[in-house]
Amino acid sequence: MHYMKPKQDEQLIRSVGVFGLSANIVNIIIGSGIFVLPAIVAAGMGSSAIYAYLFCGVLITCIMLCFAEAGSKINKTGGPYTYIETAFGPFAGFLAGVFSVVASLLSVAAVSNALVNILGVYLPVFQESYARILFLLLVFGGLAYANVLGIKQGIGLVKMFVLFKLTPLFLIIVLGWSEVSFDNFNFQTFPGIEALGATSLILFFAFLGAESAVTVGGEVLRPKKTFPQAILIGILTVLAVYVMVQTVAQGVLGEELKNYTSAPLAETARRIMGKPGFIILIVGAALSMFGNLSGQILNVPRVLYALSRDKVIPVPYFSRIHKKYKTPYTAIMMYSIIGLCVAVAGNFEQLAVISTSTGLLLYLGVVLAVIKLRYTQKTTAEEFQVPGGLMIPVVSVAVILYFLSHLPGNEMIGTLIFGVIVSALYFINRNLIQKG
Repeated sequence: MHYMKPKQDEQLIRSVGVFGLSANIVNIIIGSGIFVLPAIVAAGMGSSAIYAYLFCGVLITCIMLCFAEAGSKINKTGGPYTYIETAFGPFAGFLAGVFSVVASLLSVAAVSNALVNILGVYLPVFQESYARILFLLLVFGGLAYANVLGIKQGIGLVKMFVLFKLTPLFLIIVLGWSEVSFDNFNFQTFPGIEALGATSLILFFAFLGAESAVTVGGEVLRPKKTFPQAILIGILTVLAVYVMVQTVAQGVLGEELKNYTSAPLAETARRIMGKPGFIILIVGAALSMFGNLSGQILNVPRVLYALSRDKVIPVPYFSRIHKKYKTPYTAIMMYSIIGLCVAVAGNFEQLAVISTSTGLLLYLGVVLAVIKLRYTQKTTAEEFQVPGGLMIPVVSVAVILYFLSHLPGNEMIGTLIFGVIVSALYFINRNLIQKG
């Protein structure tokens, strides 16, 4: 492959529009979790489960409005890393970038192994080590190749998988609506604050993921307008799907919903469509996982590229742009190779505990960056700014700190240890560079 070393993001092709970016957001957020969420939320909230979705939807919208402002103001590739690095400098950017990449690698390892496990239930050959490794090699290799060919191909895959994963959910909603019994709902009783808070601690994380989807900033058309529009469309689409799916599952299964903790939507589909419905939902779950992998391999290598582009990591190799396809091909290939190795190893449960806290810390960094940039950079007329002054950013900070404070102690300790290790590596590398 031929390459050229980038000077700026202009070498990347700006071809991602509102629909492409919003599809990217929906693809990352709606993963396999939606196929088990209804039972978990029903167990905590009973027939008032929808209140929890609406509550979390409002909270995540506040945070995503801050992302929309940051993306409208900073138009380079890199997402949260770029926003944080612009506001707080290379060290903060380094931590944000490393947290993004490592958390994503652990996530793709978990998702890819879950995908193989699902296939192994129905096709026993996938229980064999050789078949598992060959399948993972084909998945990571194929997705990497498609994304090297161009951002249009990568976004095209994302759009296809969004269609695949939403189709079974829409089938449940449309075909199941006539089966809904509204006697299974009690909208007159508002849930207690304790129940709402406890359920929201679980449900909130089903709305996370957009931080990966916005890393393609350097390839977005008219970013000052596209970012706020796509983020709003993406979040509202996710919220609408979640609420409608919960409504149908609750309306069809009633009090039984909380008992089907492993596959509540599959049971809902079985009640509505019989055995074919059950199979459709299982296939939908597998395709949803595949779509998540596709999105991660599209988005997260852009963080690796941006870290190299800005010389925050001393590996210029990762900032190479393909001469023909105009993609950060070396970053895509390296991310895919490492992801494949982690997935094949498949024994990183101890490290996986840091993924949630690192995601929340990234959100916190972006919101704080928005606050700082308001005072250090002039906002132009065409840029989006969250209305209401500092009210929404301050509310967002409070929300993130609340969720961080309720994470398990081992997760926070693990994240702290990881942060200390990567910080030491950063300063050791900086000292070596200063010494020549």
